[in-house]
Amino acid sequence: MGFSVFCLQAAINGVIPQENGILQSDYGGETIPGPAFDPTSHPASAPTPSSSSAFRPVMPSRQIVERQPRMLDFRVEYRDRNVDVVLEDSCTVGEIKQILENELQIPVSKMLLKGWKTGDVEDSTVLKSLHLPKNNSLYVLTPDLPPPSSSSHAGALQESLNQNFMLIITHREVQREYNLNFSGSSTIQEVKRNVYDLTSIPVRHQLWEGWPASATDDSMCLAESGLSYPCHRLTVGRRSSPAQTREQSEEQSTDVHMVSDSDGDDFEDASEFGVDDGEVFGMASSALRKSPMMPENAENEGDALLQFTAEFSSRYGDCHPVFFIGSLEAAFQEAFYVKARDRKLLAIYLHHDESVLTNVFCSQMLCAESIVSYLSQNFITWAWDLTKDANRARFLTMCNRHFGSVVAQTIRTQKTDQFPLFLIIMGKRSSNEVLNVIQGNTTVDELMMRLMAAMEIFTAQQQEDIKDEDEREARENVKREQDEAYRLSLEADRAKREAHEREMAEQFRLEQIRKEQEEEREAIRLSLEQALPPEPKEENAEPVSKLRIRTPSGEFLERRFLASNKLQIVFDFVASKGFPWDEFKLLSTFPRRDVTQLDPNKSLLEVKLFPQETLFLEAKE
Repeated sequence: MGFSVFCLQAAINGVIPQENGILQSDYGGETIPGPAFDPTSHPASAPTPSSSSAFRPVMPSRQIVERQPRMLDFRVEYRDRNVDVVLEDSCTVGEIKQILENELQIPVSKMLLKGWKTGDVEDSTVLKSLHLPKNNSLYVLTPDLPPPSSSSHAGALQESLNQNFMLIITHREVQREYNLNFSGSSTIQEVKRNVYDLTSIPVRHQLWEGWPASATDDSMCLAESGLSYPCHRLTVGRRSSPAQTREQSEEQSTDVHMVSDSDGDDFEDASEFGVDDGEVFGMASSALRKSPMMPENAENEGDALLQFTAEFSSRYGDCHPVFFIGSLEAAFQEAFYVKARDRKLLAIYLHHDESVLTNVFCSQMLCAESIVSYLSQNFITWAWDLTKDANRARFLTMCNRHFGSVVAQTIRTQKTDQFPLFLIIMGKRSSNEVLNVIQGNTTVDELMMRLMAAMEIFTAQQQEDIKDEDEREARENVKREQDEAYRLSLEADRAKREAHEREMAEQFRLEQIRKEQEEEREAIRLSLEQALPPEPKEENAEPVSKLRIRTPSGEFLERRFLASNKLQIVFDFVASKGFPWDEFKLLSTFPRRDVTQLDPNKSLLEVKLFPQETLFLEAKE
């Protein structure tokens, strides 16, 4: 019984770790060692990327435990990380640093552990002596270590965005490889859409192999997806479902991208019914195809060309020219209305299902790898289907508008068996020129020679356009520099003129103020002069005081006053001569005193300016 209980106890201990690593038994007071806590065995409590946990287990001992050790929890912060540390209170501060060294990869010698309530502590300090609570918060400082920098990662990412990735994509069903170049800034979604153009497998039906595990989002750019540089191999196939066979016939009538591959079966089975190859190619194409190349009366040219591309791929395979999706005007913009160095020739492919030459021209000439490669490098290729009368009339209207009535009449007079046609267009300053019209009864070599001949004409014209454009840009740069210099000169002249006008206005204002002040002072002087009592004669019944006043310029003012006159009359006399008493002070020589500080209501006799006195004027500070 005791042994069974012991085994049960050990089993429980193996799956339920105790806080201190020891599981106690009630039998005999013995302790049974439990396994140390291992965070990796408990994914539910695994730390997040910004937080980690370190647990220091207590080594069990086979003895009677009288007192369980006290466990302390520490939350340690360092920059953008949090580390949880659990230790017994019998451990030291240095042991915490050793745990942090393993977690943070920081040497103990470079680490300052802060946040202690008692201030800084030594590494040998025992935690029990600090009387800490159960939960504690600390932080780490590393003043000797430089702060982390993300510039290197950002620089590497920017470099990857500018690199080109070669994707070697294998089409599983047909065992065909495509070597596609994409910039690092292209997204996974763009790759899938390009593969759709090549394989006619819609993005939602593509089944991929070879993408890195980090490429989880189609909006992710290739530089961030973890692709191997410079080459990476991928495999794509069509996603199958149990109901695909049953729904295929329904999808053929509604989805232009899910086209039946029965054309090939029709050609393979033709010999069983006694029909030779010549009869097959001479048959009306509509009898072999379930959908037209282009819908009749399509409102949007881009949608019509999407169906044309999908149907063309279904009939003639995935190796074909990349047809421009958009209106003819948009194709002109892409080919002609750019910088001279970026211009290309425009190739217009005119398809006709009723022509006996169409199948041979498309499958053997237009889909030849040399032709496809040359067109993709040097041409913008735009296509149109003239099988339906409405589409034919629509193209002739566009042709008449863009190329003139002569070209439109040339195409209008072409017989059905002369189709398909390949028009080579070169953009010029005033109009668009048709360099060549290639009919369907040609060979691959002849088609390539005529494309190359058109390219030679275009290259010569392009070099002239580049030279003219460079000269024009140089002239425009010189003109812009001259205009900028002239503008700066005008601004400088205007600034000088405005500064001069402001200076003149300020001088005028100050002159006006000075004149007003002078006029005011003159008016005050005249009023004071007129208010002065008449000068008494030397022989007068009343006592007379004779004052002699020296001005700052050295001149003397002399006047007689009655001894009974108030001192204010002397001040008024001096002011009437241009020396107001608020700007000048009147001083006596002996004893030296400031007369302007005396009471102006006292008489000259009272202030002892009698019978005569010499005074002098001095400007106040």
